[in-house]
Amino acid sequence: MTPDNSPVSPILPGAWLGMVGGGQLGRMFCFAAQAMGYRVAVLDPDATSPAGTVADRHICAAYDDEAALTELARLCAAISTEFENVPAASLDTLAKSTFVSPAGRCVAVAQDRIAEKRFIAAAGVPVAPHVVIESSQALAAIGDEALAAVLPGILKTARMGYDGKGQIRVTNAEEVREAHASLGGVPCVLEKRLPLKFEVSALIARGVSGASVVYPLAQNTHRNGVLSHTIVPAPDASAVLVQQAQQAALQIAARLGYVGVLCVEFFILEDGSLVANEMAPRPHNSGHYTTDACATSQFEQQVRAMTGMPLGDTRQHSPAVMLNILGDVWFPAGAGGAKAPKGAAPITPPWDQVAAMPSARLHLYGKEEARAGRKMGHVNFTAPTLDEARAAARDCARLLHIVTS
Repeated sequence: MTPDNSPVSPILPGAWLGMVGGGQLGRMFCFAAQAMGYRVAVLDPDATSPAGTVADRHICAAYDDEAALTELARLCAAISTEFENVPAASLDTLAKSTFVSPAGRCVAVAQDRIAEKRFIAAAGVPVAPHVVIESSQALAAIGDEALAAVLPGILKTARMGYDGKGQIRVTNAEEVREAHASLGGVPCVLEKRLPLKFEVSALIARGVSGASVVYPLAQNTHRNGVLSHTIVPAPDASAVLVQQAQQAALQIAARLGYVGVLCVEFFILEDGSLVANEMAPRPHNSGHYTTDACATSQFEQQVRAMTGMPLGDTRQHSPAVMLNILGDVWFPAGAGGAKAPKGAAPITPPWDQVAAMPSARLHLYGKEEARAGRKMGHVNFTAPTLDEARAAARDCARLLHIVTS
């Protein structure tokens, strides 16, 4: 499948590239594109967005603003996005006059858990047992026996859920009904809780021609639904499991006719089997290590894919650990899980001590306000061995009062 409006020849440095979304992923895209000689225009409604403040041009408007979309399409030879909740219709509008990757149809699949699970299963990749609940009326028609087959489970909203939001754990049919009502009766997926051993993510890039590259498999640890840290290469994954996860991600990308960087998250069960959790049609938090540990970062890869340039080398030259930095570290009274006093003033973390660690590379996102749970940055740790990188990450976590286990 050849994408519409795909470049006949590579879009060379000097051209304008567009980014829909002004968050930290867009910011790091700007850095990569600008380093290669491109100019970047960002569309985002926030005047102080992390990407907008470093872009060559910031179009400060809503994502569905027709005049803004027209201006972005007129200016840019190719456009991408940095988050999956951008209106797919806006990407479709842009695609009428310029190249957009990933395409709106690809993003639309990732925006809806129901569509996503159906698509992944149709691609031949296992998903967790689940029941689709389209509405309160539909739930009333589902018998307790059908619900019991996927209980205990997690009720997840079909749309707009991320970082653990829109998810409620349930153990019986009555709790399912109560949870669904508390979520407003919106379409949901009731997913069976499985005996989880660990979690991994497969990061790949696919070009206009269909050529694809894969990164080493990453092993992830979450706290409260938010990624805490990533270890690469995945220490608990066998060579067979690595191949299975990477191949599954490639299958999904090929079936989508995908162009760009794609991350697929997997649960690894106690019996060693693999189940797809969700996909992200963009660079991913778990791929941040690539900036300091791989020949080509995921953000440079995003630039290469959307411009029709040759995909870069994904070779990992150093074992790595990525430690997420949330706004909690600005409120040290919250160490150990306790909440900081209400109204407490933020305290600048000891970045000088982090910078003194030989293996640490600090990446802050330029956000003006630190809030508990807000992603503010990350630290990459690279070392000659994975054990050394993990030890450095543990030392940094202690310094910043980050609970990682």
